[in-house]
Amino acid sequence: MDVTVIWAAIIALGLLLYVVLDGFDLGIGIVFPFFPDEEERNLMMNTVAPVWDGNETWLVLGGAGLFAVFPVVYSTVLSALYLPLVFMLACLIFRGVSFELRAKANRTRHLWDLAFIGGSTGAAFFQGIALGAFLQGIPMQDGVFAGDAFGWLTPFSLLTGFGLVATYALLGSCWLVAKTEGDLQRRLHKLVWPLTVMLLGFIALVSLWTPLQDPSIANRWFYSGLFWRLAPVPLLVVACTVWMRWAVQSRHHKTPFVVALALVLLGYVGLLVSLWPYAIPQHLTLWEAAAPRESQIFTLIGASFILPIILAYTALGYWVFRGKLNHGDAHHYH
Repeated sequence: MDVTVIWAAIIALGLLLYVVLDGFDLGIGIVFPFFPDEEERNLMMNTVAPVWDGNETWLVLGGAGLFAVFPVVYSTVLSALYLPLVFMLACLIFRGVSFELRAKANRTRHLWDLAFIGGSTGAAFFQGIALGAFLQGIPMQDGVFAGDAFGWLTPFSLLTGFGLVATYALLGSCWLVAKTEGDLQRRLHKLVWPLTVMLLGFIALVSLWTPLQDPSIANRWFYSGLFWRLAPVPLLVVACTVWMRWAVQSRHHKTPFVVALALVLLGYVGLLVSLWPYAIPQHLTLWEAAAPRESQIFTLIGASFILPIILAYTALGYWVFRGKLNHGDAHHYH
């Protein structure tokens, strides 16, 4: 039993669940400017009010898992990406505070709306920048970070930053389509297709740029026997695009969100294939970066208790607050 691979899978699952769950509630903040009506904004926030703070559990789990099992990765990534991660946390704080305070504020509500929009968009953007910088590779020497404070700021990381903003905006719009009705839902439906096209554009650009900037990734994609296994991925993306077009034209309620999740999953699979088997691209493999086996087994025992509990209360939260909200529920959860 390869404990290192099991831990890598747990951390990868935690990050995927974070992107999906916190992604759509950050996405609500990103599309907020398109809906200036106060009552509609209350309704949009209330679709995630009972669950939004629980969604961030997965970010904590991923960070804690990295610290416990891949300490070299934790220290190197935090050193290299210190600024974008601090900016991301600041944005998440602004977003969280605005969630609580805008419902109570009267004169300053527009300021908290701006904090919600800026915090949501900024958090998504800096997460994307961190991802792009990580994909590009972190300079290391003698097992420690050997770059400068602004090495993360590159054209590629800016591209992935904007790409993740588009991803979260699509997830947020599709979530709102599933949770609302009437005129608001009709206008949200109109946003879904342009956002899908935008996301596909970013997927295409990142997919072209990634192998061009890194010969080892190009080699893995095209010459290592993986090519034929990966061939279905672009075909599935095309199938999802057709499915999304049909779902939007047919005014489906839940299908757009399912398709958006499928697109995120396909992108994530491509990302994992590009990185495998590295914990830090081109420098350390998972096994070289891992903590001693005894430490991994000890923490895995703890995770085997904690993970089912987190999954259970997350699922219960979404089950209890399932269904649509209408304008009568605009102040329901505050």
